[in-house]
Amino acid sequence: MSRSRERLFTLLQGFATVAVAVALVLPMSASAATKKAVKARKVPSVLVKKGEVKLMSSKKGRSGSVALASRRTNAKASRLAKAEDGRSSRRVALGKRQETRATSRLAVTKNNRADRAPLQLVAHHPSVASGSSELRSSFGERQGLRSSGDPLELNSSVALVVDQQTNEVLFSKNEAAVLPIASLTKLMTGLVVTDANLPMDELITITTDDIDTVKGSRSRLAVGTTLTRREMMHLALMSSENRAAHALGRTYPGGLDQFVRLMNAKAREIGMRDTRYVEPTGLSSSNQSSARDLATLVSVAYQRPILRSLTTSPSHQLDLGNRTLEFRNSNGLIRNPEWEIGLQKTGYITEAGRCLVMQARVAGRQLIMVFLDAAGKLGRAQDAERVRRWVETQAVHAGVSGRPQG
Repeated sequence: MSRSRERLFTLLQGFATVAVAVALVLPMSASAATKKAVKARKVPSVLVKKGEVKLMSSKKGRSGSVALASRRTNAKASRLAKAEDGRSSRRVALGKRQETRATSRLAVTKNNRADRAPLQLVAHHPSVASGSSELRSSFGERQGLRSSGDPLELNSSVALVVDQQTNEVLFSKNEAAVLPIASLTKLMTGLVVTDANLPMDELITITTDDIDTVKGSRSRLAVGTTLTRREMMHLALMSSENRAAHALGRTYPGGLDQFVRLMNAKAREIGMRDTRYVEPTGLSSSNQSSARDLATLVSVAYQRPILRSLTTSPSHQLDLGNRTLEFRNSNGLIRNPEWEIGLQKTGYITEAGRCLVMQARVAGRQLIMVFLDAAGKLGRAQDAERVRRWVETQAVHAGVSGRPQG
C-alpha cells in the first residue's frame, strides 16, 4: 500500500515538474520570437521592453493567455515595423525628389551663370567697368576739357566766336583741340556735292548699303525710298538724316571712296589743317576737326546759297505716295524769332558730345559760332544764347570790345 502511494506521489511530482517546465518554456519561446521579429523590423527597444514586460507578467496566467499576449505583441510589432517601413520609403522618395530638384536648380543656375557671365565679369572687375564707363564718355571729357572754366560758364568743352567780316576772335575756349565732330561732317558732304555741280533732280534710291552699321541709328527713310539729290541734301543738312547723307556719297561719281577722298581734299583746299574724314555721315568718331577749322568751313559754306537755304529750313514734308512724312530742323533755334541764322548744322554721337556750328547776325555783326562737346541735350543751345546775350551786352556798352578767354 505504501509503495502504491509512493509511486503515485512520484508520478504526480513528475507531472508537476512537466507542468512547471511547460509554463516556463512557452513564455520564453514567445519572448524569443518577439525579440527576433522586433529585431528584423527594427522596432524601437522601448516597445520591445514593454512587450517583454507584458510577456513576463503573463507567467502567472494560463498558457492560452500567454499565447494570446504573444500574438498581440507580434501583431503590434508587425504594424509598427510596417509603419516604420512606410515612413522610411516616404523619406527615401522625398529625398530622391529633393535631390532631383536640387539637380535641376543646379543646372538652371549653371545656365544662368553662363548667360550672365559678361555682366558678372564687369561687376567684379573694376578695371573692366571703368573701361566700359570710359567708352560712354566723350573724347573731350576723357581729355579733361569739360573741367576747364570760362567767363561765360559754357556747357561746351570747346567754343569759338569769330566776326565773319573782320576775322576778329571775340571768344575762344580750347579752340585748337581736335575732337570728333559727329554730323557737322554733313556740312562738308553738302559742300562737296554742291561744288561738283551734279544734277539736283537726279533720282537716288536708298539701299541696304545706306543702313547704319556703326551706331545702329534709326531712319525714317526705308530701303527702296527714291528721292531727288536735292531732297537727299535737304534731309541730310536740315534734319541730319544719315541714310540720305550716305546715299549722297555712295552715288557720287567714282563711288564712296572717291567721295571721301574729295572731302579731305576740299578740307585741305580751304585751309582745314586739323580735319580728317573717313565717311560722309559723321557716325564715325574718326571724323575729327578743331573749332578753328570748323569756323573756316562755315565761312566757305555760307557762300553757297543752296547750303544756306537747306540748313536753315524749319521743316520739310516728304510725299511718298501712300504716306507723307514731315522732317523738322534739328536746331531748335531756327524756330526762335530772336535769332537771325544764316547757316547752321548740329551733330551728336557719344564720342563727340553735342555739337553746333552757326552763322548768325547778332547786334549788327555777322558772327560764326562753334560749340563742341556740350554736355546735355540743351547745352549747345544754352551756350549759343549766352554768347548772343554777351555780344549784345558788349554792343550796348559803347562798342567796348571784350574778349574773354577760356
